[in-house]
Amino acid sequence: MRNLSVFSFSLLMLLHFGEANNQADNLYSLIKSKRSLNNRPLPQIWPQLQATKDYSPSFIVAQDGFMQADKIGALPGQPDGVDFDQYGGYVTVDPQAGRALFYYFVESPQNSSTNPLVLWLNGGPGCSSFGYGAMSELGPFRVNTDGKTLFRNNYAWNNVANVIFLESPAGVGFSYSNTSSDYGRTGDKSSANDAYTFLVNWLERFPQYKNRDFYITGESYAGHYVPQLAYTILLNNENSNQTIIKLKGIAVRNAWIDDATNTKGLIDFLWTHALNSDETNKDFHMYCDFENDTSSSRCDTLIYKALFEMGDIDFYHIYAPICINPTLKNGPIGSVHEFDPCTDYYVESYLSIEEVQTALHAKPTNWSACTSKFNWTDSPTTILPIIKDLMESGTRVWIYSGDVDGRVPITSSRYSINSLNLPIQTVWHPWYINDEVGGYVVEYQGVTLATVRGAGHLAPSYQPERALLMISSFLQGILPPSSP
Repeated sequence: MRNLSVFSFSLLMLLHFGEANNQADNLYSLIKSKRSLNNRPLPQIWPQLQATKDYSPSFIVAQDGFMQADKIGALPGQPDGVDFDQYGGYVTVDPQAGRALFYYFVESPQNSSTNPLVLWLNGGPGCSSFGYGAMSELGPFRVNTDGKTLFRNNYAWNNVANVIFLESPAGVGFSYSNTSSDYGRTGDKSSANDAYTFLVNWLERFPQYKNRDFYITGESYAGHYVPQLAYTILLNNENSNQTIIKLKGIAVRNAWIDDATNTKGLIDFLWTHALNSDETNKDFHMYCDFENDTSSSRCDTLIYKALFEMGDIDFYHIYAPICINPTLKNGPIGSVHEFDPCTDYYVESYLSIEEVQTALHAKPTNWSACTSKFNWTDSPTTILPIIKDLMESGTRVWIYSGDVDGRVPITSSRYSINSLNLPIQTVWHPWYINDEVGGYVVEYQGVTLATVRGAGHLAPSYQPERALLMISSFLQGILPPSSP
């Protein structure tokens, strides 16, 4: 975000909703840290720096025997009838620093030998792809209210792909570094380079996937992670002596990709969804300059007013209930059709169990969904130049949103894509599932913009069946069904 009033907005969000302990709050904490005009990174500095680097991976070793060692026999409390293989473990990305990234990998129950390979990255920065992505959204299991047992997610993405959940960067979830100073040097570039090193080593560990079609997906601040990793892969693929990764496409949901348009989209979302008054919205546009690096005390005052008008709601899903009682409790098996707003507490309890960590082949860890230990060293104001490079390379690019997320709303994504001034190939229209509108989609030249209707920031948590159809369409390279 490019003006001081919005940095104040981020700070107030943290005060209003509590300490930075989830991926959207971590995002706003990062934005607050970028308020210094002297330290703000230039929009295109990241790709410029990457283009000057030597892309020989710093660390690739033989991985013989590691795949078998990483295989998970069963997770404690998992339901009967599990019909797919699952793996968990570490891949070292820097032996000198002792830096290793934890992954959880689930193969498809059917067609695992031909289904594509998908990498999932959560945002923050600093939040767990395992705790959020795998255990709360698109993985094969969800955690029951007792915090000890699991139930099956029938709309898991491993129904259509073999999925890697990567806890990145080191310091997130079970991932770690034995060199604590690493955390003070973490940023976009180091995260992309470590994720790339993870991938080439992981493919040595699972060589049967070396020639498989590969896709990168994620949400929130993964609007940075995903395009940057894809860009890094394409540059490395140009080196004939390196592992060629068959990158086919990227899909990012509720993606933070451009500070300026995200700011405007957030303010407009508040008003268009009746979360603040006409007077406040009018004053926002009168006193807050979202295009230039200026602010005013009047603009800062409006932030307090907007928060008061919005009230105590879940800004991830503005129509969803909030967690009133996070106490663990025995009860009936959960349902993927009724997302529990206290799920974060169940997941943290489950992943903190010693037997669970042992089954995952994880180091004993005081696990938490997000960390605030990083001093994020680089975060460009926009990722749109990288996205344009990916489009021009022929990489499939989808930007999609749960349409009732207020943190990184669909309005922000629309403004970001519109700033590219792309020709429209298929006009905006509804897509359908089970005789109902599942969302909306417009296909531009080089990028597809879509929504999942009735979904929040964690779209598969709230609309698992619609989210599965969306990602299945993306993997097939087709638009979702345009008729019932």
